[in-house]
Amino acid sequence: MPVTHKAVAVPAAISTAAAPAARVFNGTFVLALLSAGHMLADLYSGALGALQPLLVKQFGMTLASAGLLGGVLAWSSSVMQPIYGYLSDRYRTRLFAALGPAVAGVFISCLGVAPSYTWLLVMVAAGGAGIAAFHPQATSQAVLGMGRSRGRAMAVFISAGSLGYALGPAYFSMITERLGLGRAWWAAVPGLLISGLLLMTLPAPPAPHSKTKAGFDWRPLRAEWKPLTLLYTLVFIRSIIQITFAQFIPLYLCRERGFGLAAAAYTLTGYLTFGALGGFIGGHLADRFGGRRIIMVSMIASVPFLALFFLAGGWLSIAGLWVGGLILLFTTPVNVVMAQELVPSQAGTISALLMGFAWGMAGLIFIPIVGRASDLFSMHHALMALTVFPLVGFFLSLRLKK
Repeated sequence: MPVTHKAVAVPAAISTAAAPAARVFNGTFVLALLSAGHMLADLYSGALGALQPLLVKQFGMTLASAGLLGGVLAWSSSVMQPIYGYLSDRYRTRLFAALGPAVAGVFISCLGVAPSYTWLLVMVAAGGAGIAAFHPQATSQAVLGMGRSRGRAMAVFISAGSLGYALGPAYFSMITERLGLGRAWWAAVPGLLISGLLLMTLPAPPAPHSKTKAGFDWRPLRAEWKPLTLLYTLVFIRSIIQITFAQFIPLYLCRERGFGLAAAAYTLTGYLTFGALGGFIGGHLADRFGGRRIIMVSMIASVPFLALFFLAGGWLSIAGLWVGGLILLFTTPVNVVMAQELVPSQAGTISALLMGFAWGMAGLIFIPIVGRASDLFSMHHALMALTVFPLVGFFLSLRLKK
């Protein structure tokens, strides 16, 4: 279904449920509050890529072990999101969204004081749990009360997270350069502050409409399983590139292209920042031209630029990476809004499936695979091979309904 202004009008079940809250809490205020929380939660999600070179050196890890670390983060922060989506739809407490940034900030920022590789895995998993808890509930609440502008509101919310994810490498590179890896726990302060603000001001989730089954319901998901499966697969394909590059680009640039740690981190920040901008642009374009067209263009047009990153050198190579990331992430808000329209009564669970579970499964599977392939061959060839996946996504997107 194309995402037009008429298509994204709030369904009756959501509109009725949101009305009491909207009278007290302005929808724009809630959107801004949760967008700030999203930016900081994903700031910690994006930290591991910048910390990897230092952690590899401190713990003597192989690239396969580094890949396992990234896989654990993907599992705890993303694959587990449907569980938190189910819990948020069932219990409707604001604590999932409010406490998530603080939990993520504390554990991710303290990785430098882990006593062993085993404890490193445990702390990454705990930090990821905070990230996972925040996303489903915050995503479903962010667009309540936004009326006909849900597409743009979702673009703002998701782009804020993408911006935080982009700033993570630069932020932690700056912290570790000035304080060292062992004192990077100071980086947790923003997460603690935004959680305090959310606890004080975030409204409780709206109660379900009387005609809608309270809590979680499988029936609307089963009724739309075919289009949901296609949308999920497209998000999974995009996430293979997005999450694997985010984990390995600094290591790749340091080990195989001779970059310094700061330069590698800032290159990754540029890639992720362009991706955040791409999500914002994609949400606006989808409201005008329809989600199907934007997904098709995103998949096919990103391939030559991503390939340029590996085939060229200097600034031309970096420009290819950044522009390819921008185009690839056009679809970030588009897929979520299209899926929420299909099953509006389970917005939290749907958000978790497309924003968390698909992303997490891509990381859980492909980060360790790329790490192992890099040990056997080279990071250059292992990462370059991933650029074939958007081509597959383009042909799958042809099956989306017009």
